[in-house]
Amino acid sequence: MKKRDFLVLGATGAGGAAALPAWAKEPAARSGKGPVLLTVTGAIAKANRGPLDPVLDQMMAKQKLAFDRARVFDYSALTALPAVTIKPTLEYDKRPHTLSGPLLAEVLKASGAGAEGKLAMRAIDGYAPTISLADARRYRFMVATHLDGKPIPLGGLGPLWAIYDADRFPEMAARPVDQRFALCPWGLYHIDVQA
Repeated sequence: MKKRDFLVLGATGAGGAAALPAWAKEPAARSGKGPVLLTVTGAIAKANRGPLDPVLDQMMAKQKLAFDRARVFDYSALTALPAVTIKPTLEYDKRPHTLSGPLLAEVLKASGAGAEGKLAMRAIDGYAPTISLADARRYRFMVATHLDGKPIPLGGLGPLWAIYDADRFPEMAARPVDQRFALCPWGLYHIDVQA
């Protein structure tokens, strides 16, 4: 038995799997493959972790987040989802760049999110634009994990970036390039699904 499994069972008593909370029964909740990069909370049906811990979840607590359960993704869980590639012109150097990663819709599907509502996507600096689920699907927002073929580093625009290919949508492409990405937080680490 893995140490983590033993601790989860010990914390819930000797009652076995039946005594575990629903989020802890899912194997991904106990896999420990890597550090969590993305936490999805709110109106989701497929949680794999429990509530916010104000001691261990310092950044989330300081940004006034609160939740009873969440779906968490490490790097391998995100890169295991079907990936797409886009090549938008970015505001930082006004040149096209190749970004790849799963569609935001796939991340939400894996989290058990519904088809309607809004998303508050939060970056590590606290920036938190809100977008409707319908617009996230219409514009084919993605959770980019790679930029120009390399993982996006922390301290740059990553490790995750919620972004879409603005060049493909005439109403967005008509805007100046520095006005196309206001709904695209780089350094993404949290998504609140609001029903």
